Amino acid sequence: MVKALFPGTFDPIHYGHIDIAERAVRLFDEVVVAVYDRPLKTLFFSPEERIALVQETFAGNEKIHVMGYSGLTVEFCRQVGAQVIVRGLRVFSDFEFEFRMALANHRLAPEIESVALITAEEHTFLSSSTVREIAMLDGDVSSMVPPHVEAALKRKLSGMVNRQFPPNALRD
Repeated sequence: MVKALFPGTFDPIHYGHIDIAERAVRLFDEVVVAVYDRPLKTLFFSPEERIALVQETFAGNEKIHVMGYSGLTVEFCRQVGAQVIVRGLRVFSDFEFEFRMALANHRLAPEIESVALITAEEHTFLSSSTVREIAMLDGDVSSMVPPHVEAALKRKLSGMVNRQFPPNALRD
């Protein structure tokens, strides 16, 4: 049995993430969608909120499990018994970042492979920061995220007095 780990911040999860996870399920016996709790960027949703949104997204899919984690991704792979890290590539500029990360992970854990899946063409523009910005400006994100994520964005934004969100220094 080959278990894969699909790590990310998922702030929020969008159709690009969902596409990668669902395609990974076709390649691997089990996929753990791992929600990272302490990235070096400002988050919109708390770790608990992000985990809940991702769990609701994949509810009913017995091959996808959702877990939160902190620390090194390769250490979490070892903890859950994952042999593969799955990453998504949207555009060419993603490749350099993912390539460096894969090399670093291989140095730390040579027994864990990295696999990059190319996103579906209709999702190449999609990032969590794009979704957040459009939602903050009262734009329609219904084609970018599932209905429960859209509702969570609206709830979160309705409680904000100042709808400014710090710019994201790192990629999604």
